[in-house]
Amino acid sequence: MVATGVTIFATDESMQPVELAQEVEARGLDSMFVPEHTHIPHDTHSPFFPNGDVPPPYRRTYDPFVVLAACAAVTSRIRLGTGICLVSQRHPITLSKEVASLDQISNGRFVFGVGAGWNKPEVENHGVVFKQRWRVVRERILAMKTIWREEEAEFHGEFVNFDKMWSFPKPVQKGGPPIWLGSNSKFVGARIAEYADGWFPVGGRAGEGTIEQVREAVEASGRSFDSIDLALFNPPSDETELHEQLRLGYTQLIFGLPSAGRDEVLPVLDKVATIAEKLRNQGG
Repeated sequence: MVATGVTIFATDESMQPVELAQEVEARGLDSMFVPEHTHIPHDTHSPFFPNGDVPPPYRRTYDPFVVLAACAAVTSRIRLGTGICLVSQRHPITLSKEVASLDQISNGRFVFGVGAGWNKPEVENHGVVFKQRWRVVRERILAMKTIWREEEAEFHGEFVNFDKMWSFPKPVQKGGPPIWLGSNSKFVGARIAEYADGWFPVGGRAGEGTIEQVREAVEASGRSFDSIDLALFNPPSDETELHEQLRLGYTQLIFGLPSAGRDEVLPVLDKVATIAEKLRNQGG
């Protein structure tokens, strides 16, 4: 059965995310994700947008952990996730506590979507060398896993270093919440095989990552590919194209909602709910 969810740039100008989470759950959908940008430097130019400029919602995102904690308090069933959390821009000891706290508050409903970031000045404003960002993400995630799993955690690496310490709470989900890697690159298979639990590519974005590549890397590492979540971010709405993507093996579909008010968001949410119902009736 395909799980269907939504993502939105939750901002101070969009539909209130707490209200949206309730509407998502009321429509029988499975999940809600929010992205983050701590800030957008003035010298930012994105290769992902036609004119090179970053759309306004990127400048106004709420902190995702504040948003998702509020959403957890008014829902009981849907999974709540970061889509994505920029681990390259957060301290791992603090972030490990934020993740564990949210997993506790949501009673084990958190999905930790992670990435390294595409915005060079934004990443480097946080003291991380842009070319090293994926190495930094890897080590920070390994350190966080250590904190979640061990009563007295200790970690010594190139970018993260701490002696034995206590950090509570631990996540509800054993060993920590599922980590979905947001990337379309050729390195995604090896990264997932080492430290992640799912793949979270952006639909339609150029990249060398494939499901088969992920399968080969995961199985070569001795892990079961069946344990890996395959979630397509911003899938096509066209039914033929959508089923082509599902035949590739995706088990989660995360549709984008406009970063706007209720009047614009809810009609799109209704369309997503219709797609989800149709997939359920088709046994998809």
